[in-house]
Amino acid sequence: MKKMLVVYYSWSNGNTKRIAEQLTNGTGADIARIETAEPYSGSHEDVVEQGKREVEAGFMPQINPISVNLADYDVIAIGTPTWWYTMAPAVLTFLTTNDFTGKIVIPFMTNGGWPGHVIKDMKENCKGAAFAHEMQIQFDSKGKDHLETSEEVITEWIGQINTDINK
Repeated sequence: MKKMLVVYYSWSNGNTKRIAEQLTNGTGADIARIETAEPYSGSHEDVVEQGKREVEAGFMPQINPISVNLADYDVIAIGTPTWWYTMAPAVLTFLTTNDFTGKIVIPFMTNGGWPGHVIKDMKENCKGAAFAHEMQIQFDSKGKDHLETSEEVITEWIGQINTDINK
């Protein structure tokens, strides 16, 4: 049996947090949240504009250390919302400042209908990892919390992961 950790970043509606918790509950994995050292502030529109500028500049904000040691885990699921067709800048910081050599990484992302190239970008920045069970989960296009991807698809994805980690 492999030891699994779910790491995620979530900002506005908590959609990525919701999926991370669902994955944690379905697999018995541990969970850790990525948090920026300086929290985003202002209106939703202000943060969207700041996020756009950060993504375009390749900016990597400082993040707080997570509460666990990645070396203790065999499988690490990493979740991010889509920010301007790629991962949130905080996730980029997390991926580029950790060593995933010998780990199985499960990249997953949430989006409002524009998945962009998030999974590809995550893989490119997660050096040394093997990848499995990548997943994109769509919520409504208005930036709300209505799930468009069916619960059945998510449940099946979690079941496949659970089967693999318990081999």
